[in-house]
Amino acid sequence: MSGSSYLAAAEIQSVGTPGLWGITIVGVLALLVLDFLVTRRPHEVSLREALGWSAFYIALPLAFGVWVWSRYGSKQGIDYLTGYLVEKSLSVDNLFVFMLLLAAFAVPAVLAQRVLLYGIAGALVLRAVFIALGAAALQTLDFAFLLFAAILIVTAIKLLRDALSGHQQEVDINKMRSVRLLRRFMPVTDDYHGTRMTIREHGRRTLTPLALVVVAVLATDVVFAVDSVPAVYGITEDPYLVFATNAFALLGLRALYFVLHAALSRLVHLTYGLAVILAFIGVKLALHWAHGIWKGVPEIPTLASLGVIIAVLVVVTITSLRATRTTVGGEREVVAERR
Repeated sequence: MSGSSYLAAAEIQSVGTPGLWGITIVGVLALLVLDFLVTRRPHEVSLREALGWSAFYIALPLAFGVWVWSRYGSKQGIDYLTGYLVEKSLSVDNLFVFMLLLAAFAVPAVLAQRVLLYGIAGALVLRAVFIALGAAALQTLDFAFLLFAAILIVTAIKLLRDALSGHQQEVDINKMRSVRLLRRFMPVTDDYHGTRMTIREHGRRTLTPLALVVVAVLATDVVFAVDSVPAVYGITEDPYLVFATNAFALLGLRALYFVLHAALSRLVHLTYGLAVILAFIGVKLALHWAHGIWKGVPEIPTLASLGVIIAVLVVVTITSLRATRTTVGGEREVVAERR
C-alpha cells in the first residue's frame, strides 16, 4: 500500500467519543438559545454589555483548551489552541463583511444583534456539514490533503490579488444573486418591521429588508465555510477538535462585533495577513500529504505553525494601526481605505 493510500485508509483518530459529541452539541445549542433569548427584545448594545459577553466567550474556549490539554495531552491541546486562533482570525474577517452588509442594507442598530445571530447560527450549520464532508474525504480520498492545500492556496492568491487591487471586501447588494432571486419571486417592503421577516401588505405576503439581509449573510457564510474548514484541518485531523474550534470561534462573534466595530475598519492589512496564513497552512497540508508518500519530506510542526500565525497577526495589526493612526477620527476615511 502506498503512503497516500495509507493516509486515506487509516482510521481518523479523534478524542470525540459519542458522549463528548453529545455534550458539546447540546452545549452549543444551549448557548445559541441563550443568545436568542438575550436578543428577543431588540436594543442597542452598550459597550459594557458587549465587553461582558466577549469576556465570557473568550474565557469559555480558553478554559476548554485547558481541559483538552490536561485530559488528552499537550499535542491535542496545542492543536486545539492553534486551530482556535486560526478560526478566530478568519472570523474577524467574517465580521468585517457582516459590518459592510449591515451598512449596505441600512439595518437599524437595534436589529444588528439579531442579524448577526442568524448569520452565526447559519455558519455553525454550514461548518458542521463541511466538517463532516472533510472527514469523509480524508478517509476515502488519497489526495484529500492535497485538495485542501489547493483550496487554501487559491483562496490566499485571490485574497492577495483583491487586496492589491483595492477591491477586497466590497459589497454590492444589487449584484448578490441571493438577493436578486428573492426579489424576483416576492415583493419587498421599504421599511423594517422589527424582527419580522415577512408581513402581510395589501393582502399579499411580503418580505421585509430583514429577510434580505439575513439571506445575504447566510450566502457569505458558505464562502467562509469553504475557506475555514480546510484551514483548521491543516492544523488537526480530529473532526471533534475541528468542530470545537469552529463553534467557539463563531459563538462569540455577536458580542465581539460591537466591541470591535470601530477597530475593524482600522485593520486595513488584515486581508494580507489572512492570505499569508492560508497559504502557509496550504503548504503545511501539501508537505503532510507528501510526507505520507516520501518519508524524507519534512513536515511543519503545529507548534511552529502557532508561532507563525501569531507573528503574522501581530505584524498586520501593528502595521494596520500605524497606517490608520491619522484617520482615527474619520471612520469613513478608514473604511474607504480598506475597500
